[in-house]
Amino acid sequence: MTALLTRALEKRANLWSQMQEIQARAESENRDALTAEERESWDRMEADLTATSQDIERMERSARMDAVQRDQAIVTTGGNPEGGENREADQDAAYRDAFGRFLRRGMTVLSNDQRELMLANHSEIRAQATSPGSAGGYFIPTDTLNKITETLKVYGGLLSEVNVITTASGNPLNWPTNDDTANVGAILTENSQVTEQDITLGQKDLGAYTYTSKMIRASLALLQDSAFDTEGFIARKLGERIGRAIAAHLATGTGTNQPEGLFTNATAGVTGAAGQVTSVTYDDLIDLQHSVDPAYRGTAKWATSDSGLKVVRKLKDEQGRPLWEPSVQAGVPSTLLGAPVVIDNGIPAPAASAASIGYGDLRAAYVARQVAGGQMMRLEERYADYLQVGFLGFLRFDGVPDDGAAFRTYEHPAA
Repeated sequence: MTALLTRALEKRANLWSQMQEIQARAESENRDALTAEERESWDRMEADLTATSQDIERMERSARMDAVQRDQAIVTTGGNPEGGENREADQDAAYRDAFGRFLRRGMTVLSNDQRELMLANHSEIRAQATSPGSAGGYFIPTDTLNKITETLKVYGGLLSEVNVITTASGNPLNWPTNDDTANVGAILTENSQVTEQDITLGQKDLGAYTYTSKMIRASLALLQDSAFDTEGFIARKLGERIGRAIAAHLATGTGTNQPEGLFTNATAGVTGAAGQVTSVTYDDLIDLQHSVDPAYRGTAKWATSDSGLKVVRKLKDEQGRPLWEPSVQAGVPSTLLGAPVVIDNGIPAPAASAASIGYGDLRAAYVARQVAGGQMMRLEERYADYLQVGFLGFLRFDGVPDDGAAFRTYEHPAA
């Protein structure tokens, strides 16, 4: 943890403590409201607390991304007495080097061996599992792909929490489901036959939508500058763009020509009273927690947007204690009524008829499918007259709600 992050955490804890002292002083003096001076101090510290919290999130995100960029480990399939593990590691390293040279200067500068390596890792881009495409790309090396994947995770909070499975191909995947909660066992009397109760399985279908980064153009001067981490920079840009698209669909995707979001058709555990079009009460949150079966509450988390968190942070329990407890330790999420809070700005902001807060076991509630092997295309001729090269990234992904009983939402009233 950097000294800057440590200071920011200490600053947030100190601001929160001062705000609670203001409130405690007003309560001890049995006052109905804060004085003008206290209110001014409270508002100033609350704005500072919000800004500091955002700084902490940015620094933690940067630290996670930086850790991935430094992780150059090569995963092998296991050793053998003839040195197969070393040969595989050497092959991966050789492909990384060839890919880096290809990214900077194109195929013409590669050696014959490097061209063979690149061609061996070339694949057609397929929009769906059985629809052939006319263009192709080169598979991104393992360590570079990890940069992209991690960027997705740190951008969208939900993607770090739901159940993500990785498949080798993009063929339609049947995901079995089962709800056996209505069935119970029974006492067996002597000399009687055991009764039958079949298990009923449902099915979710996971496809593989092709997400693109759109075109990124880079100047030849930038690509030829060996002092600059061009591969890492372009990988981050591709990942951020794809991540923003996935994050929105993961929360509120329609399910038609895109993933179905976690919040899209989720059951409302609580609907706010008339007039609460942008607000929520302490009792609402308690009711929302208890709308989820206790079987899921041991691993349950809250999910909301940053604007939703702003509303929640102002709530207090019956003893006047804040419901939200800011974290003072790096990597540890802040909590609300004892459960961690996941922030994802793909989740709707508080508004009329919007489901702005969710609660439940996110891993049980949602399954996402990612096809292994992101791809990148390098377009040399298209922008040659600008002395630029175009880059295009692809990643195939889908997601669907899984166990509907594991997750409930707070829904604002229409008016």
